[in-house]
Amino acid sequence: MTEQQNSAQAGSISIDQKLIEEGTAQLTSEIEVLENWLAELESSGKDDAEVTAARKSYNDMLRSRREMLSTLAKQAKLQ
Repeated sequence: MTEQQNSAQAGSISIDQKLIEEGTAQLTSEIEVLENWLAELESSGKDDAEVTAARKSYNDMLRSRREMLSTLAKQAKLQ
């Protein structure tokens, strides 16, 4: 196989639809949990270093999960 054929084949790799659905469900669940944790932090009224660190960590994880979900949705549209 030529290098050009390898590149074309690598660009056309697709993800199984069931895997996309499972990944979407998992990410949606994780996003919901993270949003709940952030809401609990906000309602606690605390604002010490530990809460600030947790808030940053949860927000980073939430942003990452949302990006992954968006990427998965784009992949699903290509299927």
